[in-house]
Amino acid sequence: MNIVIFGANGTTGRLAAEQAGAEGHAVTAVTRRPADFPVRGPRLRVLEADVLDPAAVERAVAGQDAVISTLGVPYGRRPVTVYSVGIRHITRAMARHDVRRVVGVTSTVLFGTAAPGEGLLFRKVLEPSVVRFMGRTVYDDMRRMEEILRETDLDWTVVRPGGLFDTDSVSDYRVGRERLPGRYTARADLAHELLRQAVDDDRHVHAFVDVRTTQGTPSFLDLIRNEAFGGKGEKSGNTKGRVHG
Repeated sequence: MNIVIFGANGTTGRLAAEQAGAEGHAVTAVTRRPADFPVRGPRLRVLEADVLDPAAVERAVAGQDAVISTLGVPYGRRPVTVYSVGIRHITRAMARHDVRRVVGVTSTVLFGTAAPGEGLLFRKVLEPSVVRFMGRTVYDDMRRMEEILRETDLDWTVVRPGGLFDTDSVSDYRVGRERLPGRYTARADLAHELLRQAVDDDRHVHAFVDVRTTQGTPSFLDLIRNEAFGGKGEKSGNTKGRVHG
């Protein structure tokens, strides 16, 4: 298949590009800084483009079979629009070029339900603090992104991972349409599921999917330190600590 990945220079995007190339797909990796993109492959094209530029998005989408969006930004106080504006440009380009399949990423907190099996401190204090204060602007725009996808007639799926962390390989992760137990999702697992949804799995069209890693997960404090305070998070362009979960 011909697959375009927006947000390709983040860690999840890079992993998705690597995995797609290993499976023999033709990949267009969209990034604002192509010189910094480390993935190479015989069927990989690195395209310099900004998802906020509708003309550039159209050029990237033309001729594709599926779209994967791994857009992400760090927590902050300023209003966030990259998720909603980016997906609007992507979906409009898809409609013009008759591309049907799109898979995007938001966060498990958008299920709007308490984390299964978690204690009172996590459910009532720790997670709400992240959602309402540290990540409020990010999650607000993720909701707008999801609503834009809902309003299209495209074959969309939204993957809602937990807190993201790095591993060396794909694990035996869990997938479900409701919020799953556990707090974390390995980026390798997330990339694998994004690709599987885009290429192989049409059971979750017009649905929200949780992806949960069950092995080798970090502590909650490690996750907050990495994602909120510029640790080993995803980077794309001039961002650091990109957030999905």
